[in-house]
Amino acid sequence: MTALDLADPVAVVGTGTIGQGIAQVALVAGHPVRLYDAVPGRAQAAAEAIGARLDRLVEKDRLTGADRDAARTRLSPAESLAELADSHLVVEAVLERLDVKQQLLRELEEIVTDDCLLATNTSSLSVTAIGGALRNPGRFVGLHFFNPAPLLPLVEVVSGFATDVTSATRAYETARAWGKTPVACADTPGFIVNRIARPFYAEAFAVYEAQAADPATIDAVLRESGGFKMGAFELTDLIGQDVNESVTRSVWEAFFQDVRFTPSLAQRRLVESGRHGRKTGRGWYAYGDDAERPEPHTAEKAQPPAYVVAEGDLGPAAELLPLIREASIQVREDEEDNGTRLVLPGGGQLALADGQTSVEFRDVVYFDLALDYRKATRIALSASQDTRPGTLAEAIGLFQALGKDVSVIGDVPGSIVARTVARIIDLAHDAVTKGVATEEDIDTAMRLGVNYPLGPFEWSRKLGKTWAHDLLEELHLRDPSGRYAPSLALYRHAYASDKREGTP
Repeated sequence: MTALDLADPVAVVGTGTIGQGIAQVALVAGHPVRLYDAVPGRAQAAAEAIGARLDRLVEKDRLTGADRDAARTRLSPAESLAELADSHLVVEAVLERLDVKQQLLRELEEIVTDDCLLATNTSSLSVTAIGGALRNPGRFVGLHFFNPAPLLPLVEVVSGFATDVTSATRAYETARAWGKTPVACADTPGFIVNRIARPFYAEAFAVYEAQAADPATIDAVLRESGGFKMGAFELTDLIGQDVNESVTRSVWEAFFQDVRFTPSLAQRRLVESGRHGRKTGRGWYAYGDDAERPEPHTAEKAQPPAYVVAEGDLGPAAELLPLIREASIQVREDEEDNGTRLVLPGGGQLALADGQTSVEFRDVVYFDLALDYRKATRIALSASQDTRPGTLAEAIGLFQALGKDVSVIGDVPGSIVARTVARIIDLAHDAVTKGVATEEDIDTAMRLGVNYPLGPFEWSRKLGKTWAHDLLEELHLRDPSGRYAPSLALYRHAYASDKREGTP
């Protein structure tokens, strides 16, 4: 099944920000586009707003004047649903309420032809449930664009329980013809992105609730060590605390209150207080002309050690060894297998976060995972109250000698980046095993939908087969609520041999 022909009219119902964006995408691709909104005058206003954005594209040399003029002639507001009768695709982008969407689609089904593709842009409701109101749910599909639709490339093409393959394929190919990057997924809570992204927020909030670090420090570590474009606190302020918390709660409830998706009490209090982020002038941070952005905690300058003893290859942190040598710090390699760690001159140990805590051992400092230790500009260290001050000072001095700012956080298992990445990897493996999407589509969705530096499976291959499972297993021992229990999918990935004994 091929994409819609450019001569085929496309209709968008609901002319808010996302509806206008979808209409603009279809329009610039070359389709005749009709806009409808239940509120009189809104469709006309939306058409004018889209026209103004086309003007700006011309000013920026992203669209020719001739193409803009042609697009304007193809765009028309509709005063009634009946005017959408000859549409080949209708995308609804109305209020996120099941009853409202079902009623609208029932009305549309009576108006459009039998071969018209019907689509919803819902981000939080079940595509199957919405389509359940239709006589022919086979032609109904989810087309989840990300806001702003003209700029963000990702489209999740969601097949409901009754969606037929022909309809899903046509929607997929149409999105691709519009210059988007579609990914196919099954109709499960959160689809791909909003399902797998939950730990990015949840683990940052958990570290904060444990009083291990403040928002500014956690955000800085996620950006400067984890490679994320924004930290969880600043990103949710941008999204809107009410919106982000609502999505988390929706996914949690849809999964029958699965503990892996439990909302944050701290975020709930923020929402209840009306501190919704940038749009209200205050969220985790204050906004406004006179607002001061808090600085992350950064350790004072410390003396680097003269040498370190490397026991084991440091696993995902192996690239630290050449960096240490480049900083003119001697690396003595111990041939005995005593684990994977660095031993400091004072006898203390420095180890990559593995889900254990410093207080469980004598004189151990944990350092966080980094996307790229050479490029990272900040590293989080965690130590207990029993860690010798000299050991912590040597650890701080070591990373400072490598050109890193150091943030010392509380003794939380899994640090910040490590626990976050491990949980994202786990949810991704679980999603593939349950038929939500392919590995390739999940990686694409997380990179394009939420700007992750790597997709979960790219990260998993980089870190090693057993890394995420082993870290989560240690976290689960320390928090047996089930939140960190490794999925069966991750266990199989970690410990299934590449070739079973007795097989050719």
